[in-house]
Amino acid sequence: MKKVFIPLFFMMISLFNSCGNKDNSANSDSDKKATETTDPKADKGIGPVTSLTLDEKIDEAMVKKGQEIFQAKCTACHKPDVKYIGPAPKGVLDRRSPEFVMNMILNPEKMIAENELTKKMVGENNGAVMANQNLTKEEARAVLEYFRTL
Repeated sequence: MKKVFIPLFFMMISLFNSCGNKDNSANSDSDKKATETTDPKADKGIGPVTSLTLDEKIDEAMVKKGQEIFQAKCTACHKPDVKYIGPAPKGVLDRRSPEFVMNMILNPEKMIAENELTKKMVGENNGAVMANQNLTKEEARAVLEYFRTL
């Protein structure tokens, strides 16, 4: 019995040690530091918008259209100036690039699946993910213009 117990004991210890937290290449310290030090405003996100320059002057007609779209499709989860289910859009362009905002509106599934900053945001919002409202680029741009006025 003793001869069976000792090898069995060591096998159990080995098994428990192999189940511990091991660092893998996807979560290495250097990867974490690179993600933490990346400027969120430099992240353009993943989607159809790779470059976007905003005019200094705000387009009031576009703001009106964007506000209407926001009220119809976004207010179930977003309030203009307070965090609700999702983050408040007020000041979003101080935190994110215009391309990122547009790609989040147009391509939320891919952003949530592949963009590290978006994955972090989902965690900060209790796992709530943004639903795709199937807006056109023009509609998303109008919503972005509305965000500039908040």
